[in-house]
Amino acid sequence: MSSPEDRKGGPQAPLLHWGRIILPSFAALPMLAVLLGLGIWQMQRLAWKEGILAQLAAAQAAPAAPAGTTAEPFTHIAATGRFRHDLEILLGAEVRGTVLGADLVTVLERDGLPPLLVDRGWVPQTLEGVERPQGTVTVTGWSRPSERPGMLSATDSPAQRRFFNFDIPAMGGALGVQPAPYGLVVVGQGAARPRGVLGAGPAAHQGAVPDPARGFPQPDNPHLGYAITWFSLAFIWCVVFGVWCWKRVRAP
Repeated sequence: MSSPEDRKGGPQAPLLHWGRIILPSFAALPMLAVLLGLGIWQMQRLAWKEGILAQLAAAQAAPAAPAGTTAEPFTHIAATGRFRHDLEILLGAEVRGTVLGADLVTVLERDGLPPLLVDRGWVPQTLEGVERPQGTVTVTGWSRPSERPGMLSATDSPAQRRFFNFDIPAMGGALGVQPAPYGLVVVGQGAARPRGVLGAGPAAHQGAVPDPARGFPQPDNPHLGYAITWFSLAFIWCVVFGVWCWKRVRAP
């Protein structure tokens, strides 16, 4: 039986009020831990991505090494040989202006080394105006590893020599050659390609084709923004829950 002092809000009343938030706190703390954990994970991803970007920048600045039988991914390499223009593949799809195109991949035959699949750059899908150099050539760019199609990847058409995945064994099979286990993406000179209206895509191409890449790949690095988002949500969660607890404790 409670004493008159308890009923009037005596010494035991504050304890009863604080007891109202004990169980909700056990539910709120795991959510806070999840939000903080996601923020920390994004900071770790940020460090990982910055390391990759630093490696790519160092590789691009380094002198091109001769392309051999194998090559580390995304290294600066140069290869010498003769293009087999009868062995070409269209890779991917990209609209420039109003022209649908793709990257032109051509077999480069090398003396004493396996053939190399060379991504020469963007061409219109009609192959109109494509330059096809004859004789011995030297191409420079970055080494691209083979890719395996994913569940959501577009379907390749080996019979039509039309691919959407840089799947070297499959492309070699479609061309009837056994290429090196890596490819070479040619890097040209000049500034990055201009964007189209509202950044919807590259502007219409003017000039010779193929139009090669303008540098090494530069993956996006949005992880700092993601981390700030998760930490902000954790802070907001603390504020909201703190205000709720304050009102709950002070309620009669």
